[in-house]
Amino acid sequence: MIKRLLLILIFAAATLTARAGHVLIDGTLEQSTIYPGTVHTFQVYVPDQYDGKRPAALYVGLDGVLCHAPEVMDSLIAAQKMPVTIGLFLQPGVVKASNGTVLRYNRCYEFDATTGTFAHFLESEVLPLVERMVTGNGKPIRLSQRPQDRMIFGLSSGGIAAFNAAWHRPDLFGKVFTGVGTFVAMRGGNDLQALVRKTEPLPLRVFIQDGSNDAWNPLFGHWYEGNQMLASALQFAGYDVQCDWSDGGHNVTRSTQIFPQVMEWMWRDWPDKPAVGTSSNDFLQTLLSSDDKGWEKAGNGTPGQPVTRIIYPDLTTIAIIPPQPSGNTVWQYILQNSQPTHGEPFYWLHNDDNSRPLDIHTITFDGQGNLWAVTSVGIQVCDQNGRVRAILRLPQGIATVNEITITSDGWVWLHTPTSDWRRHFNVTPPTLGTRPPSQGQG
Repeated sequence: MIKRLLLILIFAAATLTARAGHVLIDGTLEQSTIYPGTVHTFQVYVPDQYDGKRPAALYVGLDGVLCHAPEVMDSLIAAQKMPVTIGLFLQPGVVKASNGTVLRYNRCYEFDATTGTFAHFLESEVLPLVERMVTGNGKPIRLSQRPQDRMIFGLSSGGIAAFNAAWHRPDLFGKVFTGVGTFVAMRGGNDLQALVRKTEPLPLRVFIQDGSNDAWNPLFGHWYEGNQMLASALQFAGYDVQCDWSDGGHNVTRSTQIFPQVMEWMWRDWPDKPAVGTSSNDFLQTLLSSDDKGWEKAGNGTPGQPVTRIIYPDLTTIAIIPPQPSGNTVWQYILQNSQPTHGEPFYWLHNDDNSRPLDIHTITFDGQGNLWAVTSVGIQVCDQNGRVRAILRLPQGIATVNEITITSDGWVWLHTPTSDWRRHFNVTPPTLGTRPPSQGQG
């Protein structure tokens, strides 16, 4: 218990900096369990209007105070153009020797990663620490838990970190502003636009800023091009997205210039939640049902071994998940005299981090011959030629799925060891002995 308190609560004695309209409280997080050995410094912005009696909205700014954010927020809060908001200005972690020498800069590892690790760090270590703080005049910090009350901003590597935090955890953040974001081939950021195009849209509002003179690096690619590709993907997928394109370079100048207008745009209809748009992904839209209400818990669980092989409806082929960990493919074999032969890693699945094997839980076929693969990235639906055409979100917090089944009334069931879930789609189950209509070479 003492160790856990140290991990969550250790921070330097708070330093209060008061200015007209707000105070800034300094803090330090040490001994993170998620980023071992790191020290993260931060500042907490508390506006004069905060009374400590009701939860405030949240603004997270990465790399500390940028874009004159405290002064802009003072003005907008006073003009009632945004709600009373607590600001968290967070620096990336560093690991230091006992003499103060920096042994590791953690910014690239924390910010450029395309997994949900950084969002988990914010949720489980940083924000609980902030909520245990008290202002100089005794007001406890209380944060709204609603995603529509939470915004995150970052620049460069902080820009991709901000986007990924909301992408992986739309229940934590509903608003994202990314400036000159590093959506390039550094730690997989160049693949995000593909995931956005294939994944069902989320209730996120996104603002992207970049300039044509942004960085061009022969190793990693073109920042401006990467931002445009992500913006195009978000527009295709039906997001509430706004862009600012200029001739600026890789700096904070343009984001600072437009910051007040971006903040007004972000909070323009608060407290409404950002709407979920309609994706232009035709394959995805054929699956989504008009009466879809999302995943609902519908049972107490189905213990047992995961289903790792499934026969094609007409009994001609079989799909098999190879022993884990192995990679990001499901193998297909031809059945001859009931024996599998001519095996290939046929179904190619997306991974959100190519530094580790994809966790493939279980598989099934639908009535059209599409493979449904339950993975750590979501349910990836492959066409008959083995390509992912749609990605469906799993219920939040699901770690293991033993079996996925499709019923004749369009319900897709996920059976986990501790709970069963169901969601309605426009889908039919396979009929054994019947060959689905061919989708051709495609």
